[in-house]
Amino acid sequence: MTIAHDGLDVSWLGYATVRIESPDGFVVYFDPGRYGVLDDYYARDGDLILVTHDHHYDSDAIEQVANSDATVVAFEGVDAANIDRDVVPVEDLPYETIRVGEEDFLTVGEVDVWSLPAFNDPDGSHLRENGEPYHPRGLGCAYRISIGDRSVFWPGDSDVLEGFRHLEVSLFLANIGGSVVMDRHEAADLADVLDPDLVLPVHYDTIPVLEADEEAFVVDVAKRGIPVVLDDPTQL
Repeated sequence: MTIAHDGLDVSWLGYATVRIESPDGFVVYFDPGRYGVLDDYYARDGDLILVTHDHHYDSDAIEQVANSDATVVAFEGVDAANIDRDVVPVEDLPYETIRVGEEDFLTVGEVDVWSLPAFNDPDGSHLRENGEPYHPRGLGCAYRISIGDRSVFWPGDSDVLEGFRHLEVSLFLANIGGSVVMDRHEAADLADVLDPDLVLPVHYDTIPVLEADEEAFVVDVAKRGIPVVLDDPTQL
Protein backbone atom coordinates (compact mmCIF):
# COMPACT_ATOMS: atom_id res chain seq x y z
CA MET A 1 0.00 0.00 0.00
CA THR A 2 1.19 3.54 -0.66
CA ILE A 3 0.51 6.41 1.71
CA ALA A 4 0.31 9.95 0.35
CA HIS A 5 1.89 12.57 2.59
CA ASP A 6 2.16 16.16 1.38
CA GLY A 7 3.23 15.11 -2.12
CA LEU A 8 5.38 12.18 -0.96
CA ASP A 9 4.48 8.58 -1.74
CA VAL A 10 5.49 6.45 1.24
CA SER A 11 5.45 2.65 1.53
CA TRP A 12 6.54 0.37 4.34
CA LEU A 13 7.69 -2.82 2.63
CA GLY A 14 8.36 -4.82 5.79
CA TYR A 15 11.03 -5.06 8.50
CA ALA A 16 12.97 -1.74 8.30
CA THR A 17 12.41 -1.14 4.59
CA VAL A 18 10.65 2.09 3.66
CA ARG A 19 10.34 3.56 0.17
CA ILE A 20 9.73 7.28 -0.30
CA GLU A 21 9.17 9.01 -3.63
CA SER A 22 9.19 12.79 -4.05
CA PRO A 23 6.80 14.70 -6.34
CA ASP A 24 9.68 14.90 -8.84
CA GLY A 25 10.11 11.12 -8.88
CA PHE A 26 13.26 10.91 -6.75
CA VAL A 27 13.16 7.62 -4.82
CA VAL A 28 14.76 6.92 -1.43
CA TYR A 29 14.93 3.58 0.36
CA PHE A 30 15.68 3.20 4.04
CA ASP A 31 17.35 -0.09 5.06
CA PRO A 32 16.12 -2.36 2.25
CA GLY A 33 15.87 -6.09 2.73
CA ARG A 34 16.23 -9.08 5.04
CA TYR A 35 13.76 -11.70 6.21
CA GLY A 36 12.19 -12.10 2.78
CA VAL A 37 10.46 -8.74 2.81
CA LEU A 38 11.64 -8.01 -0.73
CA ASP A 39 11.18 -11.46 -2.21
CA ASP A 40 10.13 -11.04 -5.85
CA TYR A 41 10.52 -7.26 -5.53
CA TYR A 42 12.79 -5.89 -8.25
CA ALA A 43 11.88 -2.24 -8.64
CA ARG A 44 15.42 -0.99 -9.30
CA ASP A 45 14.10 2.57 -9.03
CA GLY A 46 16.03 3.78 -6.00
CA ASP A 47 18.12 6.93 -6.44
CA LEU A 48 19.33 6.98 -2.84
CA ILE A 49 19.74 4.04 -0.46
CA LEU A 50 20.32 4.73 3.24
CA VAL A 51 21.69 2.02 5.55
CA THR A 52 21.75 2.47 9.32
CA HIS A 53 23.76 -0.50 10.63
CA ASP A 54 24.92 -4.10 10.16
CA HIS A 55 21.60 -5.70 11.17
CA HIS A 56 19.84 -3.89 8.33
CA TYR A 57 22.54 -4.28 5.68
CA ASP A 58 21.51 -6.55 2.79
CA SER A 59 23.61 -6.13 -0.34
CA ASP A 60 21.35 -8.36 -2.45
CA ALA A 61 18.33 -6.27 -1.52
CA ILE A 62 20.17 -3.07 -2.38
CA GLU A 63 20.74 -4.42 -5.88
CA GLN A 64 17.01 -5.24 -6.08
CA VAL A 65 15.96 -1.68 -5.35
CA ALA A 66 18.79 0.55 -6.64
CA ASN A 67 18.87 2.01 -10.13
CA SER A 68 22.13 2.00 -12.07
CA ASP A 69 23.00 5.55 -11.00
CA ALA A 70 22.07 5.12 -7.35
CA THR A 71 24.03 6.43 -4.39
CA VAL A 72 24.34 4.23 -1.31
CA VAL A 73 24.91 6.01 1.99
CA ALA A 74 25.95 3.70 4.80
CA PHE A 75 27.01 4.33 8.36
CA GLU A 76 30.77 4.02 8.84
CA GLY A 77 30.27 1.09 11.22
CA VAL A 78 28.65 -1.17 8.61
CA ASP A 79 31.27 -3.89 8.11
CA ALA A 80 30.73 -7.04 6.04
CA ALA A 81 33.42 -8.79 8.08
CA ASN A 82 31.24 -8.52 11.17
CA ILE A 83 28.05 -9.77 9.51
CA ASP A 84 27.22 -13.47 9.76
CA ARG A 85 25.46 -13.42 6.41
CA ASP A 86 26.73 -13.57 2.84
CA VAL A 87 26.95 -9.89 1.93
CA VAL A 88 29.09 -7.82 -0.41
CA PRO A 89 31.17 -5.11 1.32
CA VAL A 90 29.67 -1.66 0.91
CA GLU A 91 32.62 -0.39 -1.13
CA ASP A 92 32.27 -3.31 -3.57
CA LEU A 93 28.69 -2.47 -4.50
CA PRO A 94 28.30 -1.33 -8.14
CA TYR A 95 27.15 2.17 -7.10
CA GLU A 96 28.56 5.34 -5.71
CA THR A 97 29.02 4.71 -2.00
CA ILE A 98 29.36 7.27 0.78
CA ARG A 99 30.18 6.60 4.42
CA VAL A 100 28.79 8.77 7.20
CA GLY A 101 29.49 9.11 10.89
CA GLU A 102 27.10 9.91 13.72
CA GLU A 103 26.69 13.58 12.88
CA ASP A 104 27.24 14.24 9.19
CA PHE A 105 25.40 16.20 6.50
CA LEU A 106 25.35 15.67 2.76
CA THR A 107 23.15 16.30 -0.26
CA VAL A 108 22.35 13.61 -2.83
CA GLY A 109 20.28 14.82 -5.76
CA GLU A 110 17.33 16.70 -4.33
CA VAL A 111 17.65 15.16 -0.85
CA ASP A 112 19.48 16.61 2.16
CA VAL A 113 20.65 13.92 4.56
CA TRP A 114 21.63 14.27 8.21
CA SER A 115 22.96 11.33 10.22
CA LEU A 116 22.43 11.21 13.98
CA PRO A 117 23.61 8.92 16.79
CA ALA A 118 21.45 5.84 17.36
CA PHE A 119 22.02 3.29 20.13
CA ASN A 120 20.65 1.60 23.22
CA ASP A 121 21.32 3.49 26.43
CA PRO A 122 23.70 1.31 28.49
CA ASP A 123 21.71 2.40 31.56
CA GLY A 124 18.38 1.72 29.87
CA SER A 125 16.14 -1.32 29.55
CA HIS A 126 17.00 -2.62 26.08
CA LEU A 127 19.96 -4.74 27.09
CA ARG A 128 21.15 -8.31 26.70
CA GLU A 129 21.14 -10.66 29.69
CA ASN A 130 24.79 -9.80 30.30
CA GLY A 131 23.91 -6.11 30.53
CA GLU A 132 25.36 -5.14 27.13
CA PRO A 133 23.23 -3.03 24.75
CA TYR A 134 21.85 -4.79 21.70
CA HIS A 135 22.91 -1.72 19.75
CA PRO A 136 25.95 -0.12 21.37
CA ARG A 137 27.01 3.36 20.39
CA GLY A 138 29.08 3.22 17.20
CA LEU A 139 27.13 0.34 15.67
CA GLY A 140 24.68 2.47 13.72
CA CYS A 141 23.02 5.79 13.07
CA ALA A 142 19.65 7.42 12.50
CA TYR A 143 18.72 9.54 9.50
CA ARG A 144 16.73 12.72 9.06
CA ILE A 145 16.20 13.67 5.44
CA SER A 146 14.63 16.60 3.63
CA ILE A 147 12.79 15.53 0.48
CA GLY A 148 10.09 17.32 -1.46
CA ASP A 149 10.18 20.17 1.08
CA ARG A 150 9.24 17.71 3.82
CA SER A 151 11.39 16.25 6.60
CA VAL A 152 11.45 12.52 7.36
CA PHE A 153 12.99 10.96 10.47
CA TRP A 154 13.99 7.29 10.75
CA PRO A 155 15.61 6.60 14.15
CA GLY A 156 17.02 3.26 13.10
CA ASP A 157 17.52 0.74 15.89
CA SER A 158 17.76 2.98 18.91
CA ASP A 159 16.34 4.02 22.21
CA VAL A 160 14.71 7.43 22.41
CA LEU A 161 17.71 9.75 22.70
CA GLU A 162 17.65 13.34 23.91
CA GLY A 163 18.81 14.66 20.55
CA PHE A 164 15.77 13.17 18.83
CA ARG A 165 13.44 15.36 20.87
CA HIS A 166 14.75 18.56 19.28
CA LEU A 167 14.21 17.61 15.64
CA GLU A 168 11.79 19.28 13.28
CA VAL A 169 9.94 16.40 11.64
CA SER A 170 7.07 16.17 9.18
CA LEU A 171 6.96 12.37 8.86
CA PHE A 172 8.08 10.21 11.79
CA LEU A 173 8.86 6.60 10.88
CA ALA A 174 8.30 5.22 14.37
CA ASN A 175 10.29 2.14 15.30
CA ILE A 176 7.89 0.33 17.64
CA GLY A 177 9.52 -3.11 17.69
CA GLY A 178 10.40 -2.95 21.38
CA SER A 179 12.63 -5.49 23.14
CA VAL A 180 15.82 -4.51 21.29
CA VAL A 181 14.73 -0.95 20.39
CA MET A 182 12.26 1.64 21.67
CA ASP A 183 8.84 0.13 22.29
CA ARG A 184 5.45 1.48 21.24
CA HIS A 185 5.01 3.46 24.46
CA GLU A 186 8.40 5.15 24.12
CA ALA A 187 7.81 5.82 20.41
CA ALA A 188 4.41 7.36 21.18
CA ASP A 189 5.98 9.62 23.81
CA LEU A 190 8.59 10.70 21.26
CA ALA A 191 5.86 11.40 18.70
CA ASP A 192 4.17 13.60 21.29
CA VAL A 193 7.34 15.67 21.64
CA LEU A 194 8.12 15.82 17.91
CA ASP A 195 4.52 16.71 16.99
CA PRO A 196 4.96 15.62 13.35
CA ASP A 197 2.39 15.99 10.61
CA LEU A 198 2.17 12.20 10.33
CA VAL A 199 3.42 9.10 12.15
CA LEU A 200 3.92 5.77 10.40
CA PRO A 201 4.97 2.82 12.61
CA VAL A 202 7.45 0.37 11.08
CA HIS A 203 9.94 -2.36 12.12
CA TYR A 204 7.49 -4.61 13.95
CA ASP A 205 6.10 -8.16 13.68
CA THR A 206 8.51 -9.25 10.93
CA ILE A 207 10.29 -11.57 13.36
CA PRO A 208 9.20 -12.76 16.84
CA VAL A 209 11.52 -10.43 18.76
CA LEU A 210 9.74 -7.46 17.16
CA GLU A 211 6.16 -8.37 18.06
CA ALA A 212 4.17 -5.24 18.85
CA ASP A 213 0.57 -4.07 19.13
CA GLU A 214 0.45 -1.56 16.30
CA GLU A 215 -3.25 -0.83 16.77
CA ALA A 216 -2.69 0.12 20.40
CA PHE A 217 0.13 2.39 19.24
CA VAL A 218 -2.20 4.09 16.76
CA VAL A 219 -4.82 4.67 19.45
CA ASP A 220 -2.18 6.06 21.83
CA VAL A 221 -0.80 8.49 19.25
CA ALA A 222 -4.21 9.53 17.93
CA LYS A 223 -5.39 10.36 21.47
CA ARG A 224 -2.55 12.86 21.62
CA GLY A 225 -3.97 14.66 18.57
CA ILE A 226 -1.23 13.49 16.20
CA PRO A 227 -2.13 12.08 12.77
CA VAL A 228 -1.07 8.45 12.50
CA VAL A 229 -1.53 5.78 9.84
CA LEU A 230 -0.82 2.08 9.41
CA ASP A 231 0.62 0.49 6.30
CA ASP A 232 0.30 -3.17 5.31
CA PRO A 233 3.60 -4.43 3.85
CA THR A 234 1.83 -7.41 2.30
CA GLN A 235 -0.20 -5.10 0.05
CA LEU A 236 2.36 -3.81 -2.45
